[in-house]
Amino acid sequence: MIDHARHVRAILDTNTVILLSQLDDPTVLPDEPLITAITLAELTVGPLVATSDQERAARQAHLQQAESDFDALPFDAAAARSFGRVAASLRQSGRKTAARSYDAMIAATALAHALPVYTCNPDDFSGIDGLEVIPVRLPSRE
Repeated sequence: MIDHARHVRAILDTNTVILLSQLDDPTVLPDEPLITAITLAELTVGPLVATSDQERAARQAHLQQAESDFDALPFDAAAARSFGRVAASLRQSGRKTAARSYDAMIAATALAHALPVYTCNPDDFSGIDGLEVIPVRLPSRE
């Protein structure tokens, strides 16, 4: 995991997209925030597994906002090739790829596009060689 200054273009992890409204300072994000198709997939699951109408509505709102605000980077052939490197890195660090499959696919997309990942949960991306991870801190987590 590498931690550098703010970037012009970068990928927002799913948790960061969900928690955007809690950020006090939007300047901690890249000038051009991007998401992956994997984040859209994760957000699509949310309303379908919600246990209450209120939770379902909130999750649906996150999904619709993300679909409206971002064009998702695809998980394409380049990302698939990068996924092999991500999976190998995770295995070498003692982590199981399957347990972090969404994060691994987001990381693979980031590597394929040579972009860093901004995340509220940097530990989700630990052990992935060559991936630049930028922690996004929420006011309540400082």
